[in-house]
Amino acid sequence: MSLLLINASVITCDEKGTLIKDGAVGIKDGIIDYAGLVQGNLVENYERVIDLRGKAIMPGFVNAHNHAAMTMFRNYADDLKLMDWLFDKIFPLEDKLTEEDAYWASSLAMLEMIKGGTTAFCDMYMFMDKTAEAVAQSCMRAALGRGLQGESAEGADHRISEALELYKSFHNSSNRRIRVNLAPHSVYTCSFPYLEKVARVAREIKADIQIHLSETTDEVKNCIEKYGMSPIKLADKAGLLNERTIAAHCVVVDDEDMEILKEKKVNVVHNPGSNMKLASGIAPIKAMADMGINIALGTDGASSNNNLDMLEEMRTATYLQKVITKDPTALPVDQVLRMATINGARALGFDNVGEVKKGMAADLIVINTDKPWYYPKYNVKSAILYSGNSSDVEFVIIDGNIVMEKGQVLTMDEERILYEVQKRAFD
Repeated sequence: MSLLLINASVITCDEKGTLIKDGAVGIKDGIIDYAGLVQGNLVENYERVIDLRGKAIMPGFVNAHNHAAMTMFRNYADDLKLMDWLFDKIFPLEDKLTEEDAYWASSLAMLEMIKGGTTAFCDMYMFMDKTAEAVAQSCMRAALGRGLQGESAEGADHRISEALELYKSFHNSSNRRIRVNLAPHSVYTCSFPYLEKVARVAREIKADIQIHLSETTDEVKNCIEKYGMSPIKLADKAGLLNERTIAAHCVVVDDEDMEILKEKKVNVVHNPGSNMKLASGIAPIKAMADMGINIALGTDGASSNNNLDMLEEMRTATYLQKVITKDPTALPVDQVLRMATINGARALGFDNVGEVKKGMAADLIVINTDKPWYYPKYNVKSAILYSGNSSDVEFVIIDGNIVMEKGQVLTMDEERILYEVQKRAFD
């Protein structure tokens, strides 16, 4: 069904920060075929017309770093240091996780993301075939990678084999809404020969790469002691860094590290909420963005954040950079909006989403700005970033399909998901 959204503030998220007041967005065959003012006989060209007076239309948020099934561990191991949290609490619990647990926990993550206006996400975890099934059902867009860890570069590593099977089965599936990448976890869980092997396999199949890099001071210190170089330099030496690489965190980086990221055109994903909670530090995002590095935003997993609220992540990101640089102009509204939309889409390899523009895929959200905290309406973009709530999202459209309408997710059984996750958490 062709669809026309009218009488809304249209936040395009283009480079100019264009805002169309009393605008309209038309959708046909999953593609935006009109973005502009309401005029003439426009409404006659569409089968369904929705009047959105008092609301705003913008691209859906892109959560560029996540571990979806870790919603199962939400609020389980709080107030711990990263390595204690990971090795003492999370890894042992993960050993008990089943593929059906992962399916329902991933479904919970997608339900939460859709309700908060996220239309695409990047995920690194295990049982990713089950996550892919949930993605297909939810109608979301996702870049998925089976988390890889290992010491040996010899033989048919079972995790790499799983990753290759995932790639074969799901890459560019579901109307190209699902992409598959290779996902070495980090330099401290993978040996250097193993990292080289993953890089080699990625080149052979032309796959994207995602990896955690330079997340903490201890990670960087230990890497220098072991290899004589930083994690970013090591990843570069292993052949992992290029324009199709997603580097999550990049908190503890020096000038040389940032120059490598710039030269290799690596996509950096900032996770301010998780970095704050685990006391990892504050990434120099303004400095990297000023160098021209593509900066996206992610929530990280719900076990270390503890929600998947991209609007909250956007606000945290700009506040952190303002305070660390002592510059209130750092990360202004339009820049943060692009970090959460088109920058993330580019990082994930979805080149046809992230802006409200004719010819782009219709991945859109509608935010109800007719709430007390948006008044007076001096600047709707600022109001959304600094005053808005994720619960203000009323419509979510992905690939031209209405996935959520007036707060109700149409592609998922919310009651069943909540029941299954609660039951499995305590089995």
